[in-house]
Amino acid sequence: MLRSPTKRDAEAFLERMSNRKGSVVTEHESLERYNVDWTKQFIGKSKILLKPQTSEEISSILKYCNEEKIGVVPQAGNTGLVGGSVPVHDEVIVSIEKLNEVYDFDEVNGILSCESGCILQFLQEKVASSNHLLPLDFGAKGICMIGGNISTNAGGVYYYRFGSIHANVLGLEVILPDGTILDLMNKNRKDNTGYDLKHLFIGAEGTLGIVSKVIINCPRLPTARHVTFLACESFDAVQKTLDLAKAELGEILAAFEFMDQAILDEVGKEKKIPIAKVDEKSGEACNYRFCLTVETLGSNNEHDLSKMESFIEKSLANGYVVDGVLAQDLNQLHEIWDIRLSCNPIIKSAGYNYKYDISLPIEEYYSIVEEMRERLTSRPDARDMNWGHVIDGNLHFNVITPGNFDEDPELKALLDPYLYEAVAKRGGSISAEHGLGRSKKKYLGTLAKNPAALDIMRTFKSIFDPHGIMNPGKYLPMD
Repeated sequence: MLRSPTKRDAEAFLERMSNRKGSVVTEHESLERYNVDWTKQFIGKSKILLKPQTSEEISSILKYCNEEKIGVVPQAGNTGLVGGSVPVHDEVIVSIEKLNEVYDFDEVNGILSCESGCILQFLQEKVASSNHLLPLDFGAKGICMIGGNISTNAGGVYYYRFGSIHANVLGLEVILPDGTILDLMNKNRKDNTGYDLKHLFIGAEGTLGIVSKVIINCPRLPTARHVTFLACESFDAVQKTLDLAKAELGEILAAFEFMDQAILDEVGKEKKIPIAKVDEKSGEACNYRFCLTVETLGSNNEHDLSKMESFIEKSLANGYVVDGVLAQDLNQLHEIWDIRLSCNPIIKSAGYNYKYDISLPIEEYYSIVEEMRERLTSRPDARDMNWGHVIDGNLHFNVITPGNFDEDPELKALLDPYLYEAVAKRGGSISAEHGLGRSKKKYLGTLAKNPAALDIMRTFKSIFDPHGIMNPGKYLPMD
């Protein structure tokens, strides 16, 4: 049984961080933003926030909490969407934001070593200055931290080309609940010396320890980059365009992103959509039913441009694509990507967000949207808006209600568990990249993992964290 932290504990934490000013935060106003997640659906009651600067300080904090049986919530950029980075009750929040040092970038081998609190965009710019790229990119890159990305196994737009975080992380340092500093900081791409323990912590959402240091593989920055924005009038056409892209673009295909008309209409209130059609009834310009952002990354500009142009021509000739634009310069390229990456922040300001991050077989990808729209006909105030990384089956299904009101129990009951059950029936996953947190843990044993797999997950948890201090109330349905 965990206990609530006290003023005495706050004093003990301060001593463990050398009485450094600002390392222990107890003022309600300062704590507020750390207690609320991005969706505003999950709100904690923590009265103590800690900002350690070193692995040794984290080690001392966790050892104390383990001995005193105090719950700990590790927190990075707090951009999660499933309630995994905020307290359930009054657990201590341990922020990694002060662990923001870049140790080394090996330009010859393309290997980055840094602390876990580094902002993703800063790391992207750091390696780009040496003609490399960090193989992870999404809309929250200016806020999220690499440690949080690793702990949630974040995906992003380049998953198809460069693989998951599992495929790119070479080494980690993790602070275990008992204070042990587990050094897994291996820089070798190939290492078959025993169990590859780092993979246990990638995607564990802070339930087994706190990631403090990272070694990540960074490929060379492609010298040729091309982006096109295309329109399709059916999802069958989207699938055929995807098949054609894989066949025509081959090894240079890097991203294939999808947006439906509902999200295009919302984004179009703030951003210019580069292509549009004329509505047959009103005669006014409107958005197409589906739009795609397709990107290639390669090393031969003339060769890659020729392949992209050929792909677009064949897509139009076959009737899969009905309109499109090819970025003519870097500014237009960024403008096209800005449309896709603005989806999340724009709908956040459009009302109350119900967010679902799922993956599905491609042939079932949009059928679930159509099924849910039929289910929501009794709630005309609820608008669904959808986008995703269709190339890897990841759909971001979002329902928005006007205003910034509290969660609506009636609407929530229409959405889940029905949506998750519909995903499971289609052979999909209830979480593609945002994790489980608080919102999905109860479905883990019924819709995601079989009993044997769930038992093994619980066994790992009990081995690393026998007192259950790490991110309690999240991830596993064991509370």
